[in-house]
Amino acid sequence: MRRLRHWTATLTWKAAAFITVMCCGLAAVLGTLVHVSVTNQTVGEARDRALDRLTEATEAFEAGDRLPPGAGVDLTGLPVELRRLAEDGDRGTMVGGDDPHPTMWAAGPASGGRALAVRVDYSQGVRTIDGLDRAILGSSALAIGVTLLGGAFAVTRVTRRLHGTAQVARRISAGDLDARVNDPRAEDPTRPQDEVAAVAGALDTMASSLQGKLQSEQRFTADVAHELRTPLTGLHAAAELLPPGRPTELVRDRVAALCTLTEDLLEISRLDTRSERLDVDAVRLAEVAERVVRASGTDTEVLVVRDVVVETDRRRLERVLGNLVANAHKHGRAPVSLTVDGPLVTVRDHGDGFPAYLVEHGPQRFRTEGGSKGHGLGLTIALGQAGVLGARLLFANAVDGGAVASLSLR
Repeated sequence: MRRLRHWTATLTWKAAAFITVMCCGLAAVLGTLVHVSVTNQTVGEARDRALDRLTEATEAFEAGDRLPPGAGVDLTGLPVELRRLAEDGDRGTMVGGDDPHPTMWAAGPASGGRALAVRVDYSQGVRTIDGLDRAILGSSALAIGVTLLGGAFAVTRVTRRLHGTAQVARRISAGDLDARVNDPRAEDPTRPQDEVAAVAGALDTMASSLQGKLQSEQRFTADVAHELRTPLTGLHAAAELLPPGRPTELVRDRVAALCTLTEDLLEISRLDTRSERLDVDAVRLAEVAERVVRASGTDTEVLVVRDVVVETDRRRLERVLGNLVANAHKHGRAPVSLTVDGPLVTVRDHGDGFPAYLVEHGPQRFRTEGGSKGHGLGLTIALGQAGVLGARLLFANAVDGGAVASLSLR
């Protein structure tokens, strides 16, 4: 039923249903008009023949001659309504309903209050009408089928172009800014432009504009990071020459933070431009997890449920796990654990958990909410490097409190 509802929701099905209903309605109207017209003509011809024979029978009856075949006084089978009409002195015709064969009756008054009647075989007229009805039904079904096939073909061509445009839009939303529809009608202004071509052209224009703006922002970020590198290197060297003391420690701490931020900006710019290349090697996850925890210098518990060897880039994997561990200690609360369960690596803390926007939409650069401290660039870099690795990084909150980041290397 779900698949049926999904199929009937498509534009092709709706167009086919509309075409079918319209064709059936048109065929019914035209068929009815033709049936009524031909029936009236056939009945009228039979009625004229019956009246002509009634006139001949009346002349023969008045002259005392022998009545023609099919004529007589008070004939058996004469409809009661027609008999009463003749007894009242009027003439009339009627198709018999109780006769074994279709019959057209005509009756008029005779002497003594009787009815002079004639009957005419109406079988040919009935066969003509029946044949016409069958022809109408057959031609209507054929016309509906041909029209439906033609309409479905035309609509399918349009929906195929719409599906292609939607697929390109999904690729763009997924980050493939080079995707374009390239509809021939939109690219050639001399060709007639339909609505699908207009949508495709607008989508391509939007994608090109968006790509240009993003590339400009990426170049700006990279240029700023590169320009900051030189003065920060000199500032870091100068800070090392300051005499020991609390002010010197503060200066060195801030300079180190600026250097880290600059390196993060450079890394993000490389991720944005997709210029990163993998150095794949066989890696044992438990070993990498322990190495990351030792390098972080934090009190992080390493739990190995099931150790595996995966083909991945060791340096990038350590970068991802290191950022997750650092974020857990910086924004969460102890205890912090790093669990290896096959190709799934989980980092969990027992703090307030991730913000709702982060769980729903992923990390966003420098975003803060409700006056709280933001998550900086660490999680953004972790997500980007996970994408380079072909891994999947998910963010969630534990039921009993705390943030949970899961890296799947399947």
